[in-house]
Amino acid sequence: MDTCGVGYVALGEADPVGNMIVVDSPEQEELNQLDVKASSETSSVETSIEMSLPTPLPGFEGSSDKRRLPPDQESLSILEQQDLSSEMSKVSNPRASKPSGKRGGRTPRGPKRPQQRKPPSTPLVPGLLDQSNPLSTPMPKKRSQKSKGDLLLLKLSKGLDQPESPHPKRPPEDFETPSGERPRRRAAQVALLYLQELAEELSTALPAPLSGPKSPKVSSPTKPKKTRQAASQGDEDGNARDEDFVLQVEGEDEEESEAPSENSSDPEPVAPRSTPRGPTAGKQKPHCRGMAPNGLPNYIMAPVWKCLHLTKDLREQQHSFWEFAEWIPVAWKWQLLTELEAAPYLPQEEKSPLFSVHREGIPEDGTIYRINRFSSITAHPERWDVSFFTGGPLWALDWCPVPEGSAASQYVALFSSPDMNETHPLSQLHSGPGLLQLWGLGTLQQESCPGNRAHFVYGIACDSGCIWDIKFCPSGAWEHPETPRKAPLLPRLGLLALACSDGKVLLFSLPHPEALLAQQPPDAMKPAIYKVQCLATLQVGSVQASDPSECGQCLSLAWMPTRPHHHLAAGYYNGMVVFWNLPTNSPLQRIHLSDGSLKLYPFQCFLAHDQAVRTIQWCKANSHFLVSAGSDRKIKFWDLRRPYEPINCIKRFLSTELSWLLPYNGVTVAQDNCYASYGLCGIHYIDAGYLGFKAYFTAPRKGTVWSLSGSDWLGTVAAGDISGELIAAILPDMASNPINVKKPAERRFPIYKADLIAYQDSPEDQDSSTSSETPNPPKARTYTETINHHYLLFQDTDLSSFHNLLRREPMLRMQEGEGHSQLCLDRLQLEAIHKVRFSPNLDSYGWLVSGGQSGLVRIHFVRGLTSPLAHRVQLESRAHFNAMFQTSFSTEGPGFSPASHCLSPNP
Repeated sequence: MDTCGVGYVALGEADPVGNMIVVDSPEQEELNQLDVKASSETSSVETSIEMSLPTPLPGFEGSSDKRRLPPDQESLSILEQQDLSSEMSKVSNPRASKPSGKRGGRTPRGPKRPQQRKPPSTPLVPGLLDQSNPLSTPMPKKRSQKSKGDLLLLKLSKGLDQPESPHPKRPPEDFETPSGERPRRRAAQVALLYLQELAEELSTALPAPLSGPKSPKVSSPTKPKKTRQAASQGDEDGNARDEDFVLQVEGEDEEESEAPSENSSDPEPVAPRSTPRGPTAGKQKPHCRGMAPNGLPNYIMAPVWKCLHLTKDLREQQHSFWEFAEWIPVAWKWQLLTELEAAPYLPQEEKSPLFSVHREGIPEDGTIYRINRFSSITAHPERWDVSFFTGGPLWALDWCPVPEGSAASQYVALFSSPDMNETHPLSQLHSGPGLLQLWGLGTLQQESCPGNRAHFVYGIACDSGCIWDIKFCPSGAWEHPETPRKAPLLPRLGLLALACSDGKVLLFSLPHPEALLAQQPPDAMKPAIYKVQCLATLQVGSVQASDPSECGQCLSLAWMPTRPHHHLAAGYYNGMVVFWNLPTNSPLQRIHLSDGSLKLYPFQCFLAHDQAVRTIQWCKANSHFLVSAGSDRKIKFWDLRRPYEPINCIKRFLSTELSWLLPYNGVTVAQDNCYASYGLCGIHYIDAGYLGFKAYFTAPRKGTVWSLSGSDWLGTVAAGDISGELIAAILPDMASNPINVKKPAERRFPIYKADLIAYQDSPEDQDSSTSSETPNPPKARTYTETINHHYLLFQDTDLSSFHNLLRREPMLRMQEGEGHSQLCLDRLQLEAIHKVRFSPNLDSYGWLVSGGQSGLVRIHFVRGLTSPLAHRVQLESRAHFNAMFQTSFSTEGPGFSPASHCLSPNP
């Protein structure tokens, strides 16, 4: 029988003489039709029933037909009549029955429903009636006081003649039918049916289900959900029907229910459904069991695969292939310095501190390295890690973005302090010589070890003091190194913004190293240091009132992540957040200087914090939203269309850095341990306020976490702290509430740990050396004292696989350090890690660069988090990139425009 929804009942029809036309349906639906018809009790219906039943059962008053059943069938019929008599009394007087305990009691979802016994099914009485004559069953004469019982007997005789339903359905609930009123349960079901249809129309965009018979509830391999008050079959049916009308009720799954996986080895079977899935059913995530090829459970790797697709799709929508076409590097603005002129800008340390690298799973050779300034070590053939020395403590770092599929060389820009013991007070402006360094890392592929060493490409001499933050333009600033440019123009590598301690923001247009180094003479200084005229200087204030000292030092930068990337934001010491419109032509915001550069003034600024703005991040999916963290221990989310008040403000701890991953509506925050409660210092994920989730404790840390970086491609964050440990944590799917995330320790793993080891002059004394974690560690206050008696030991984790991760030595060491390690803060923290950055490029998305107080910068490849799916995406991007550039270069000619080679967005 066709059903239109929960609570729908098909009724039979009566012929002119009162005979019931039995529809071809199971017995329980005929029970419903006769119960509903019995609610309107009239003498005409009784007369018609009496006329149509000439052979009543014996034992009733006025019986005219004396035909009897065989003895065995007669006894069974009498028992059925007794059962129906008890049911008849309940139906005729529903309020008279008082159930004991919870049976038939009122439930929170429906009115009181009397209990009924299941009528016997057809197979229990084989051959009881003649199938050829459905009305030949002896029926009793009507008794005026029990008309409903007569109808039930008629119903039984009809039902026993019907063939067995191929799909048994659960028995219907009795309707509470007061005399002269409509059945209450029927009205409730009709109303709920209407609400269900209305909810489906409003909540789903799927086409309406085709009309057809609704299959009964099929038994599923999964265990059915039990309700607390399901004390009887009737209560279970009522609660199950009521649950069908709850819209978007999503159970809190465990970790094994994160998301489906293509590599899942043992997925949980799902019960079949006869109707298409709506939004509610779509959010019910099947179990994701089994292990991924890298050794991690599938429920941990599922968010990683999800982030890969989301990041790829959103970048195609939000990123651009060409912006700021007028800002092209010019060769004559790059003045090569001599060795004497470059000396004040170079870091003071010419050699690195002693260090050794122990790699998990590889026998220790005990080699201790010391490399020169601007030198590097060849990548390890098995683990692919790279190390190089910058000359001073690292405080700013960023990757140069390249288009997806370009397979181009990777570059990082960084700043190191000239002096190892130098300190910078934040309360006042500071200026002085410094060196911005650009390092080439080669083509970092996912399939092979880097063939070339990391090398110092060129440096930019600056006089703006310490550089606290570095940001490249996210997209549209890179062009192919073989782009033909008419002299003196050079192919552009990227646009770079610097946050300086003198309160200014400098903007540079960096050329490709090959084109720039080709302009210098053969006997030029190596490495090449240039004095460069910047494109623009960004200041606070206005044309008539410009005083950088009012805002203090510029501590953080954020480039608008969505195209056209025209806005740049900066956070200052006094709590101000300032915004510049880079291509503006307004005479109030743009001034041309005599040397050909620009001076830009902001178009918007507001006081975001009571103290210094430590870090700011833009929402990568929507440029209207921004988050800031300050020294006032507050994290604020802003809607830039209404900057007079934050949309959410959280006061928790002193934040050092944060990362807003592209797929999620929240930020991951690193914190200083000075205000943290015991056991709660570390990394937290904080929802922006839209979903209302509580903070998720990603990873505990013992000391201050100086830097934090997130990978949009991997859904993973990496953090470096004062103790010299670099860890990574795979976030769960933050689109759902992480309150029930189980075993978060399985989601984080160490990348390497740096320890300060004391040594003596003789090898015998060196064997009995003590580490920095001993109860009485050495207390060297300066860099010279530290390197004279200590060396650094880097203990690397095997990142090619995560099999048996929880029982491996690096994992056990990390867990021990999270709870019982002791910090020694009255000495120079030479092992501290200050900056960590994941590569934002698709071609090198698994590579991670980090550095700190020692001036040593290390590069690691988290090979275990890559997948064949990502490799396929890379190949598709490379094919698309090569096809576009072959088309552009094939049209070159004498009049070829320098900018006509630029890429267009993907169709």
